[in-house]
Amino acid sequence: MTDHDEEFGNEHVDSKEVRSRKERMTGSTHFGDKDFHDESPEEIGDATWGEVCRACCIHTPKEWGMIFIGLCVLCFFLYFFLLGLELLGSSAKVLGGCSAGTILGNETNPIAALMIGVLATVLLQSSSTTTSIIVGLVGGGAIATQQAIYMIMGANIGTTVTNTIVAMGHLGNGDELERAFAGATVHDAFNYLSVVILLPLEAATGMLYKMTKAMLPDEAFEKGDKWVGPIKKVVSPLGNRIIKANKKIISAIADPETDVTCQDFYPVNCTDGIEDYKHCKGNWGLIECDKSTGLCPAFFQNGATQSDDHVSGGVCLFLALVILIICLIGLVTLLQRMLLGTSTRIIYKATNINGYLAMLLGCGITILVQSSSITTSTLTPLVGMGVIQIEQMYPLTLGANIGTTFTALMAAMVSDKIDALQTALAHLFFNIFGIIIWYPIPFMRRIPIAIARRLGKCTRIWRFFPVVYIIVMFFVLPGILLGLSACFEKGTKGFIVLGSFLVILIVFGIAYTAYWWKWKDGKEKCVSCLKARQRQQDAKKALPDDMDYLKAELARLKEHTGLPDDEEEVKDVENGKDVDTSEDDKDEEEA
Repeated sequence: MTDHDEEFGNEHVDSKEVRSRKERMTGSTHFGDKDFHDESPEEIGDATWGEVCRACCIHTPKEWGMIFIGLCVLCFFLYFFLLGLELLGSSAKVLGGCSAGTILGNETNPIAALMIGVLATVLLQSSSTTTSIIVGLVGGGAIATQQAIYMIMGANIGTTVTNTIVAMGHLGNGDELERAFAGATVHDAFNYLSVVILLPLEAATGMLYKMTKAMLPDEAFEKGDKWVGPIKKVVSPLGNRIIKANKKIISAIADPETDVTCQDFYPVNCTDGIEDYKHCKGNWGLIECDKSTGLCPAFFQNGATQSDDHVSGGVCLFLALVILIICLIGLVTLLQRMLLGTSTRIIYKATNINGYLAMLLGCGITILVQSSSITTSTLTPLVGMGVIQIEQMYPLTLGANIGTTFTALMAAMVSDKIDALQTALAHLFFNIFGIIIWYPIPFMRRIPIAIARRLGKCTRIWRFFPVVYIIVMFFVLPGILLGLSACFEKGTKGFIVLGSFLVILIVFGIAYTAYWWKWKDGKEKCVSCLKARQRQQDAKKALPDDMDYLKAELARLKEHTGLPDDEEEVKDVENGKDVDTSEDDKDEEEA
């Protein structure tokens, strides 16, 4: 019996039979209803805190036992979900570490620096790692502070690819995919909108650079200690036994003064062939041994070449994705069962906290896990299930953006250079200014949410839209802008003319596409094409079930009408043909 049944005295209503708000006298929607996805946030009523407390704390001993077992299983799936994210980041660093280090060490213009930050973070699957490397490069004098500020803006954009990938775990359910993708891309919308405003402002005035420089003294300060979050301490030991990425090689390649390449670190050579930290120290490549335990991970191999480490990284990446998918399915299924029958009014009341408190909560969680990707990726499935609305996901995401700057600040404390701390502070104030622009004013707050909702609705038209979105926004667009910047930076007339021609071509293409989309029914044509493609995919998927249904209906029809089976009908036809043939032969003989 649900909380609503008890409150209104509807004891005759059995919650196990009622699965629609239309069948309830109160008209309330409960988790697990068949029309649960049809309710919009505006239709959700307001519950009292008393109802929330009764739903949360008043249970029978048997129910408390089931809740305890559910929480234990939930912690199990959550731990391995975090482990999957840890392995995803480590394997991405092994696969893309050399490429990321190469592009991070390039001196370039603001647009190219922004795109370098995006691509490096996508390759490393961690904005915390990217910003830490950038801060370290600034501290070592390898890149200028002004360029580092633009790279950190790009790192803010690139970090959102992880929770967008996690949202794709809901591909099997259209309603959950729409909400999960909207919850993931609200982070993208905020970061892109902030860059659109703050990057030109920074390029024109140097606002962040000048402000952070004025806040700091001119002399150096003592080095601090590196801080490791408690979640990292719990997850990393097992992750490091599987694979541990060598971040120092990325920093070394990114430093233009060292003039080293990935090949210089190979082949891996351990003294006396013994694979442990003591015998292999300093002689490894992209995969290193763990200093704290003295052990080498499972994917570490003495004598390995760069291609061997890349293969290990690829296998581990596949393993990480499998773990993420399994744990995501387990988490969603378990949470759905635990919340089954709970009124959406109560869920909404319990999760609908003040936006600024939600920011503090998101910031605190991110400081603990030391990764905004982990925070947003963990919350994304909850948005997909409908437990958290996108309006609550937005401030949590903004808080995660603030929390991730803590890692860069700690990296700056380890360095004794003022420039490193200045870069970390610029990262902090970039996010603060973005929040000031896009959150306090209700009208401005609705813009990123509206963009995210529109992107979520695109998954209704075509379910594989998130795949195209990730490829275009995190690979194609940064690659194009980086290539154009490279043309102009070459300094030769040929490359400048080529770059100018490409810019004109791209601008013309964008203008024509906008004209076609708006005035030539391009939107309707595109939507109808994608809908037709989605219908074909759905039809192919449902074809076996449809065939079974048609066979069952045909058998029922034959049984009802007394029609003969196909085999009997064929035999009758064949016999009839034989008889007719013999009669025709007799007629011919008589004639």
